[in-house]
Amino acid sequence: MRKSIQLNFTVMKRFIETYKDTLFDVIVIGGGITGAAVAYEAASRGLNTALLEKGDFSSATSSATSKLIHGGLRYLAKGEFSLVRESLRERKIMESIAPNFVYPIPVMIPFYKNSKLAKLKIKAGMVLYDLLSFDKQFVHDQSKKIPSHHSIRTSEIIKIEPGIKREGLDGSVIYYDCLNLIPERLTLAFIKSAVKHGASVANYSRVSGFIYDATNRISGVKVTDIIYNKHKTIRGSLVINCTGPWTDITLHMDKKSTSQPHITRSEGIHIITAKINQSHVIVSMTPEGRHLFMIPWRDHTLFGTTDSEYSGDPDKYQVTKKSISGLLSDINNSFGNITVKYRDIKHCYGGLRPLVENSAGSTYEASRKFEILDNEKDGIKGMITAEGGKYTTSRNLAEKVVNLAARKLNIPVHKSKTATQFLSVSEIPDINEYLLNAKKENSDFNEKTVETLVKYYGNEFSDILDIARENSLYAEKINFDGEILAQVIFAVRKEQAFNLDDILLRRTGIGTLGNPGMQVLKNIAACAGRELNWTMQKRFNEINKILELLQIPKK
Repeated sequence: MRKSIQLNFTVMKRFIETYKDTLFDVIVIGGGITGAAVAYEAASRGLNTALLEKGDFSSATSSATSKLIHGGLRYLAKGEFSLVRESLRERKIMESIAPNFVYPIPVMIPFYKNSKLAKLKIKAGMVLYDLLSFDKQFVHDQSKKIPSHHSIRTSEIIKIEPGIKREGLDGSVIYYDCLNLIPERLTLAFIKSAVKHGASVANYSRVSGFIYDATNRISGVKVTDIIYNKHKTIRGSLVINCTGPWTDITLHMDKKSTSQPHITRSEGIHIITAKINQSHVIVSMTPEGRHLFMIPWRDHTLFGTTDSEYSGDPDKYQVTKKSISGLLSDINNSFGNITVKYRDIKHCYGGLRPLVENSAGSTYEASRKFEILDNEKDGIKGMITAEGGKYTTSRNLAEKVVNLAARKLNIPVHKSKTATQFLSVSEIPDINEYLLNAKKENSDFNEKTVETLVKYYGNEFSDILDIARENSLYAEKINFDGEILAQVIFAVRKEQAFNLDDILLRRTGIGTLGNPGMQVLKNIAACAGRELNWTMQKRFNEINKILELLQIPKK
């Protein structure tokens, strides 16, 4: 019999539907990881906070990552030691505050006999990397301890990663970074943490302009509620622009800014295939000298990423066959002992990274540092912009943004505590013990299902199982990971999911390994449709839309 488990449940409601005339201290524009972290930081420190996202949460750049939380080893070569140290410190914090999402993973850099100099440089870099991560073992959960690097011989490499290129192989170094198991739900955990501390959030709420007071200072935003096609004005004392690749567009929305664009846009795409490597991330170099990763993920292999400048409209960005073919060429020329063909691709995805502009010759060489701008100097009073953020350092960026916001508002705020307290849903001191107990206490479900739900939902997993117990249909296992239809119900009722792509690509992992099959899509559409009162035509349209999104590009 299942034991009673104490829940820490957070219900997300779109505040825009019932908004009257509340004056917020800060209005955060953008619901990716940067906006989510800023909203959480602001709300947890006592600021009355609103978060607005024009699409779904984490639907753009934040869902197009290599699924790693890392220290940025390659930045050592450019002498960006403070950036590496910051990233390594924040990596440890992410492990601690999000234990169900972030896990240590070994990374293998193979050496070849024609690259003696590179071997020496990498080994020296490894020593420095370990020194900069001196506190990596100071974690309360022992499973999150990260070992120092070590070297292994060729014979051992072949045993643990038999698919690696063998010709000229001359040993390897192995170090550790972290896997970000499901980035979309990690972003959602930050948003839920913001809600838990009183923030008001809404997806599908497009900011279309600003309102101003008598001194020409921003005093709120004009918003379109896309779900109900209604227009609202949201009042706020300070706007925080966290729109990533849309940063410059947001700045120039009302054509009041005198600044030039601060960012460049870099396209990064990834492909997923059947499992090739075993348990190690394998690093290689493209012929042009760019790093390429082969990452084990959910019993599949994830390849990425590209890094090329994108100059088009970010709203019209799509992954193209040309981009995928370029990545395939890099994969087959770099890893050597494998051949990946177009037909081997089970899923692909891409996005645009916002990079702070500098004098680098390429987007790959551009710094991954972030910047925080007070836009008053650009002619926009009442706005702060956060540029160039990434998952690993998003919390630290948010802390600095809120420090500036508090000074601008002249409001006393609480001391930041986001580095030391669990995210909402992640209050799990020992993830392995928690998983063991969860499986024992829910023995009426498949162990794989329980494990996946704990990792995706943290201490809200039991609510999914309760829904499944209401109706045996909702307990049906629909993929290898053990995901179930109850997650669909939960996504609609509690997590602001409105479309099939919200459900399949951002609330669950059902669609992130590719098309799960027509029957699964029909079952999910039926469940969502009952909750959202869809007509049969709407169900049909939603299925066609997700099929198009999951299709491997043909042009």
